[in-house]
Amino acid sequence: MQPQAFYRAVADDFSAVDGIIKKQLTSRVPLVSKIGDYITSAGGKRLRPLLVLLCGKALGREGDDMRLLAATIEFLHTATLLHDDVVDMSGMRRGRSTANAMWGNAPSVLVGDFLYSRSFEMMVELGSMPVMKILSQATRIIAEGEVLQLSKVRDASTTEETYMEVIRGKTAMLFEASTHSAAALAGASAEQSEALRTFGDHLGVAFQLVDDLLDYKGDAETLGKNVGDDLAEGKPTLPLIYTMREGTPEQAALVRQAIQKGGIEDLESIRAAVEASGSLEYTANLARDYVARAIKCLDALPASEYRDALVELSEFAVARTH
Repeated sequence: MQPQAFYRAVADDFSAVDGIIKKQLTSRVPLVSKIGDYITSAGGKRLRPLLVLLCGKALGREGDDMRLLAATIEFLHTATLLHDDVVDMSGMRRGRSTANAMWGNAPSVLVGDFLYSRSFEMMVELGSMPVMKILSQATRIIAEGEVLQLSKVRDASTTEETYMEVIRGKTAMLFEASTHSAAALAGASAEQSEALRTFGDHLGVAFQLVDDLLDYKGDAETLGKNVGDDLAEGKPTLPLIYTMREGTPEQAALVRQAIQKGGIEDLESIRAAVEASGSLEYTANLARDYVARAIKCLDALPASEYRDALVELSEFAVARTH
């Protein structure tokens, strides 16, 4: 178990969620179980199911249904990871080979489909139409966010506004769905439900901002993925967008050309340019601003160790190095 207090606050529930995940991965087709187990045992942070458990307990609700919801959210997340790695042709995630690198694209996509399908079976088992509505809408918005991002690959004219739309869809939406569905399942008031929905959105935006910052600031061993992956794929993330907008003409031209051609031949020059332009500081400050706004949303919850844990988790989201 991770040492952070926000995990310890729901340690027993977290362990139970792991048990549900293992049980729900069972399939009559061995390769499905094998790939599913491989990716779910990769040692990720599991922040999204953690959010479900903490929000539920902060609202005074716990038990098997909240644990099942947490597992459902993790299945949705894992399905998106399998599909994303195929789309991005990624070879490394969480410090080891991706499923598509191990078994190929076709099995990875199909097991991702299996996990999506299983998650909807689990939603039916929950028997909550409000939860079903939140999560079904979320899966659509996530898919739209991924397609929007794909349409902007190697597009150096991408604006910060479009970038924010992308990350709200592809990343923040599942954070929002986690906190919002937990509120719905807990029978929260309209005010608390909206506060937790907004909390999840702001936290998810901050989380992705830091991810995009670390692509130019981190190292492969710490990140558990290849540094410069976004650049290699020609993704115009905020550090690059800001450098083109606010950097010197030379810095802007360098970044523009790198986005348009993809690849990491100029990675060190690009890292120097984004550092010198102030884009990393700009991105970090924006992430901190979103986290501060997220924490403010938690005022709608009664004081408890679980609300405190949500605050600590939020602060961790911007302080992390991987």
